[in-house]
Amino acid sequence: MQNLKGVGVSPGRIIGTIRHMPQPVQEPHAEQRLSPDVSAEDAIAQLKAAAGRVHEQLKDRASHAQDDAKAVLEATALMAKDSMLLKTAAKKITAGICAERAIWDAAQTVATQLGALGGYMAERATDVLDVRQRIVAELRGAPAPGIPHSDTPFILVAQDLAPADTATLDPAQVLALLTSEGGPQSHTAIIARSLGLPAVVAAAGAEQILADAEIYVDGATGEIHLEPGQPERQAAERWQASAQLQSFDGTGATADGHAVPLLANVGGADSARRAAADGAEGVGLFRTEFCFLERDSEPSVEEQAAAYAGVFDAFAGKKVVVRTLDAGADKPLPFLTDSTEPNPALGVRGYRTDWSNPGVLQRQLQAIAQAAAGSSAEVWVMAPMISTVEDSEAFARMCADAGLRTPGVMIEVPSAALNSRHVLQPVQFASLGTNDLTQYAMAADRQLGSLAALNTGWQPAVLQLVKHAVDGAQLAGQRPVGVCGESAGDPAMAVVLAGLGVATLSMSARSIPAVSSVLRSITLAQAQELAEVALNARNAQEAQQQVRAGLPILDQLGL
Repeated sequence: MQNLKGVGVSPGRIIGTIRHMPQPVQEPHAEQRLSPDVSAEDAIAQLKAAAGRVHEQLKDRASHAQDDAKAVLEATALMAKDSMLLKTAAKKITAGICAERAIWDAAQTVATQLGALGGYMAERATDVLDVRQRIVAELRGAPAPGIPHSDTPFILVAQDLAPADTATLDPAQVLALLTSEGGPQSHTAIIARSLGLPAVVAAAGAEQILADAEIYVDGATGEIHLEPGQPERQAAERWQASAQLQSFDGTGATADGHAVPLLANVGGADSARRAAADGAEGVGLFRTEFCFLERDSEPSVEEQAAAYAGVFDAFAGKKVVVRTLDAGADKPLPFLTDSTEPNPALGVRGYRTDWSNPGVLQRQLQAIAQAAAGSSAEVWVMAPMISTVEDSEAFARMCADAGLRTPGVMIEVPSAALNSRHVLQPVQFASLGTNDLTQYAMAADRQLGSLAALNTGWQPAVLQLVKHAVDGAQLAGQRPVGVCGESAGDPAMAVVLAGLGVATLSMSARSIPAVSSVLRSITLAQAQELAEVALNARNAQEAQQQVRAGLPILDQLGL
């Protein structure tokens, strides 16, 4: 085999022996019928009991997981008790199909329907098929497939990883991840970044690498060398050494003292406390969905306020940027979102849910204000999926009515970036969600591995939107613009963003030391020069290569 090339989604250079994911649960025989000794009612009861056990197992895993892994497991657990899935299987059992085959076919039907919807709903198809494997294993009394065991650390190779497996990776056992499918925003990519694991996705041919082969993986460039030589071994050694030396002194800045505060993305009080302990200067993205998941009804104002207070208390006296509920698309809620939308990524999600369910956002803002009143944290609040001036005006009024003094908006829709001069006038700040901004700008579903090359913040068109948003923010009254998408955690991209005038960068707390080290190696003027290089590049690959070439510290740190 030749060397492979994928999409680097989590930096780091590793040489190690590979282990392949075990084969999935064997498909039940297509003609397998219900045993004459088992009634349809009993088989349905057995199926529901097996699904219930899978649900509880995933919930238990979620209770021991952290941050992004916790959210992934909670979402997958919901799928294990999905009423559409179980009802479809029950009908098949009533028609004489055995429970194993019934849930197998029912899951395929549901997954196909979700896949046809595209966008975020297509990602749920992976959850359904993962849950199918686990339910069938339960019915058979067999262990569910999972991460392979090894007496020594290894590089894990797979077609893609099921959400529940990705969420329980042990960084002490798994050195790096390599998948032939998946995209920059897949479960694998998101959790690899949160764990600090080097990872490459969308590397066609990865599954054909011979078992126990030693390979080199570069999680920044996406390069895979099947016969690593001395240059690759030296690069891996430099990365290992720099990973131990990297630290953050609590102040993000360039070499000439230009401040670029480095904030953390958090999803609850536990992750906020860890981020604070790691020295993050504040919270640039507080995802509030955790309060609403695993529920059939809206949490009370009091419940929400108590949950938000835990995050505010972790950053007493510091800035905490709260994103209001981003329901819809990949985070459907039974009491709030319409699961029949033909294209949920372009549907009623984020701020737009207030149009169809007025009152939910108002009560959330009330809870945020209540929690903020009992804390010394500097609480800023922003709404996702803002598209027009009317959106930002309405949200600013809602915040004022709730007593929240610092309203803002997320810029993740191209219209908001292009019209930022006006969209930002009613509010006091903006935060760029580069994941969605890239998806919408490039018309490329961010979950599809086949479109991974399009879904990168290095696309010059996306960088032009960032620049337009920042320039418009200055015309709107010098509104500060931060970035809370995954691009902020890429050290090379962080330099470009600082050069474009982005005020703050928010990322996984694990990414902060590397970003800080690279920012401190250049002046603001140098960052501006590199930003111009990226803006004027012909394509994403050229932009990334030319910027990286202007940052020799990346090679020194193995980044």
